[in-house]
Amino acid sequence: MQQWIVNWSKLAKTDAHAAEVAASRPAVMQIFEGQITQPELDAVVDYVDKWQPPVATGPAQGQPEGEGHGALIFGIISLIMALIALILMQVNSNLKKLSDDSEGILRPEPVPFYKNKVYIALFSIVLFVVGGYYTASALIDFGRQKHYEPTQPIFYSHKVHAGINQINCLYCHGAAMESRHAAIPSVNVCMNCHKTINSYTKGPELTRPDGSKVDGTREIEKLYSYAGFDPKNAAAWDPSKAKPITWTKIHNLPDHVYFNHSQHIKAGKVQCQTCHGEITNMDEVYQFSELSMGWCINCHRNTKVDFYKTDSSGKATGNKFYSIYEKFHDDIKSGKMDSVTVKDIGGLECQKCHY
Repeated sequence: MQQWIVNWSKLAKTDAHAAEVAASRPAVMQIFEGQITQPELDAVVDYVDKWQPPVATGPAQGQPEGEGHGALIFGIISLIMALIALILMQVNSNLKKLSDDSEGILRPEPVPFYKNKVYIALFSIVLFVVGGYYTASALIDFGRQKHYEPTQPIFYSHKVHAGINQINCLYCHGAAMESRHAAIPSVNVCMNCHKTINSYTKGPELTRPDGSKVDGTREIEKLYSYAGFDPKNAAAWDPSKAKPITWTKIHNLPDHVYFNHSQHIKAGKVQCQTCHGEITNMDEVYQFSELSMGWCINCHRNTKVDFYKTDSSGKATGNKFYSIYEKFHDDIKSGKMDSVTVKDIGGLECQKCHY
């Protein structure tokens, strides 16, 4: 195997099986001779020999089952209790009338229910409260896209790429470490692998949210059409003629909100899954978090920063930028604080996200 990885063409000249395998491949494998060290080669072979497919853990979980139904049940119970109270009030009025009639007490005729001002006012208040609650709840969720999962021009499975094949998020979204936006990889990045991977035959079955099956090989062919790549004539491919894929954006923040990926990932050491969910278990990605202001603020209140500190031996750890916060260092030494959160360093200031 090591000889095949280093220089498959040289091996194919002396080994019949290698020649047969090479002849069956429409695209050539890259030659690593002179580019890979022996320890690296041993590590690759060891990984291939020991690799086992990961145990399926089921689809990514979004909102837990039953979440959000508590308010609805509470509202229904409140309406039922209000109805029972009105019925009991009417029963009490009728019993009082019967009692008065038996004692010969003359009282004016009771006002009909639909003309009774007390009942009308009570019903109006209940309607106003319940209607106001659901109207406010609907407006709070206005513009949020939790669980939004659009159909993309190419069915790209993060479960296959990031999960089974363990491709690091930053291989495709490397800008997340250095800039505000995570960025979408160019077609050429996809072709780094798919110049040689031109069919999907060994992975798990691909399905859309509606249960329909997806032909993985056909999706790779769609990539080739964007790249202008002919697998039968790989050597003639010109990457400069590739066309960008028109992906549909999933995560959208309002124009007045500032969010910087590098500040969170590089400085804050926030994992991608914190905001995007278990990407390694998703096929086509959907919006996992609500991305609301309250959601961000709660994270800032609870998330600890990589605070700069020195131990008893003088060894320094953490983000050196935080060495300027003398007050927090003093408070930690005196025992007033045991950690520093994003909130403590200004994470709740309006101008941090709105300026």
